[in-house]
Amino acid sequence: MPLNTGDPGAIGEYVLLDRLGTGGMGAVFLGRSPTGRQVAVKVVHAQYAQDPEFRTRFRQEIEAARRVSGAFTASVVDADPDADRPWMATLYVPGKSLAELVGKDGPLDGAALRALASGLAEALRDIHRAGVVHRDLKPANVLMAEDGPRVIDFGISRAAGNEPLTVTGNVIGTPPFMSPEQLRSARAVTTASDVFSLGSLLAYAATGHGPFDADTPYMAGYHVMYEEPRLELVAEPLRGIVARCLDKDPAARPTLPELRELFRALPDELRPLSADVIAGGRETETEIGGAGLRTHATPGPRRPGRGRRLFVVLGAAAAVTGLTVAGVLALGLGGLGDLGSLGGSSGSGEATRHIAALPAGFRAWQTTLRQTVSAEEAPALGDGPGCVSGGGDLYCGGEGFTLARIDPATGRVKWRVGVSAQDVTPLGARDGLVYVPVWAGGGWKVAALDTANGRQRWLADNPQNHRAPLFGGGLLTATGDTRGFIAYNTAGRELWRTQVPSYCLPMVADGTPYAECATGNDVVKGPVSVLRLDRADGTAHKLAALPAGATSLGAYDGQLLYAASGELLHVDPDTGAVRHQKLEHAVSGTPALLDGSVYFTGTNGTVTAVSAANGNQLWQRATGLENLSAPVLSAAYGRLYFATRIGSVLALDQGSGAELWRTTALDSTGAEDEDWPVGVLLIKDAIVTMAGLTAFSLSPDQPAVTT
Repeated sequence: MPLNTGDPGAIGEYVLLDRLGTGGMGAVFLGRSPTGRQVAVKVVHAQYAQDPEFRTRFRQEIEAARRVSGAFTASVVDADPDADRPWMATLYVPGKSLAELVGKDGPLDGAALRALASGLAEALRDIHRAGVVHRDLKPANVLMAEDGPRVIDFGISRAAGNEPLTVTGNVIGTPPFMSPEQLRSARAVTTASDVFSLGSLLAYAATGHGPFDADTPYMAGYHVMYEEPRLELVAEPLRGIVARCLDKDPAARPTLPELRELFRALPDELRPLSADVIAGGRETETEIGGAGLRTHATPGPRRPGRGRRLFVVLGAAAAVTGLTVAGVLALGLGGLGDLGSLGGSSGSGEATRHIAALPAGFRAWQTTLRQTVSAEEAPALGDGPGCVSGGGDLYCGGEGFTLARIDPATGRVKWRVGVSAQDVTPLGARDGLVYVPVWAGGGWKVAALDTANGRQRWLADNPQNHRAPLFGGGLLTATGDTRGFIAYNTAGRELWRTQVPSYCLPMVADGTPYAECATGNDVVKGPVSVLRLDRADGTAHKLAALPAGATSLGAYDGQLLYAASGELLHVDPDTGAVRHQKLEHAVSGTPALLDGSVYFTGTNGTVTAVSAANGNQLWQRATGLENLSAPVLSAAYGRLYFATRIGSVLALDQGSGAELWRTTALDSTGAEDEDWPVGVLLIKDAIVTMAGLTAFSLSPDQPAVTT
């Protein structure tokens, strides 16, 4: 584009020929050296030239760029950070940016994707070897030259030994391509952050859309922090590689040498997928506990995220949104004092306001599900009513009513199925199916129902109606003598059968199926042996013998975690090695693992938080509410939610255990018997629970608060 009126005709010894683009910190011009060599000249905007902090940052950018050299980066040829308008000249790379190329011509195909991925991996290798983390790898900062990509713009890079700066009001990254740890703490990123950005960039190149795209930078940052990437349109095998790059845990991401080998093996025929060939949504691993109200997405085995709160200083809050401080406050992102937050709390009461992500059209609702049905006889389970979520909807079942699909925004019942009010809690929902126990043909089975209309797709045998969890490959049920297991895929086809040595129950952690088997005469409270079942063929691998009373909590830091008397047990899923971690203080109650902490909920309402890593007690809170549910964690707010059997909801601060609010009980639960387990779940940020025969939902920002 031509030079604007007021643009300089020359910078240093370089004649400016054209304007290449403008960013938040400066403009970039095409220049010509006295010898005729073309260069790209970046000139700082006048309003920043008088800012000493900004000059220091620009000087660091020059130093970082000079330290990096390689075939896939643009070398610095000249610079003057002390000029009236600081500037830097790099070799000019003819070609569009990746953003311009994809925007004009569409996603890249296999050969071009492989060349891009390999070139970027090599560029990052050179950058990291120089002791630099780029921190702003995005499509606009990748130039597509004829001989390969070039990484440019080290404006927010961090060189080893440089003093980190926070420049109030200026962009410090691009949220859809930033890593969770960069959003959480911009000063403390490592080279793994660039690997995360690389994953987002490759997903964009392959589909034309970023995996965390959103309507606003704020929501993009929220998706990066707390939601799984949207990769359905990325073709395999690239999808699997990108998914690993986008792990929320930096330590779980692949290294650049590993990525270079994986990229070299990408096929030429890899092409972008269209939406009509994508089969369903993400799989969901559902755990059954209490009323069955716990569910979480699982992209495959991964380590749990740590430090799920996003704290930023006021200037950084403005930077993430790309706005001035006044603009941030005008959009309602504030209520920001000296310390602002885009989600979570300060640990001593909530000082900031969070914008809730709620189902479209949400309003607080209450629905009584009592139903008059036929007198068809069927055995009762006795677990009481409960709900699960999947695909953005809610599915509830239980004594007194048949299975119902409920709109989580309004509480409206979309459909019901069944003719008897047998006491069946749905097991889970994913891939367009909701799974529910049914009594059919004189025996218990699991029915897979179409979530669109409730029609039965297929039945799976589960003779004794033991727990039937969903795992990475499908559904796992036990045989009638509980000495074997049957795995079904989502189409109802039997994948495999396997025999086990004794009375065993199925369990799932990190998408992998396991068996917990009795080793003594007491099959309920005696010692147990843990077996890992191969996902492909069901082959059982004995791992470890655990003491009586050991309670499975799921996966933590790549290990199976159990709570036993006075200790936590970490079981290696490959070798079976057991690490015993003594608890700092004796604690009682039902344990639940959430975000690296174990929360023990006592029958008297006392909640105790313990570190899963070292067993140290983090806090303890006496709530005075008896028979609380297991907690559910709102990572966005940094809160734990609990429900009671009489319909009240309690919110505690995740970090300190401080009570934030509680709601009053329901006037009536619609049931005579309220002595049922209770659970609570989240659909986006909306809180959903069920008391008796009444399901209800409330907003985290506007609950009926009593304290």
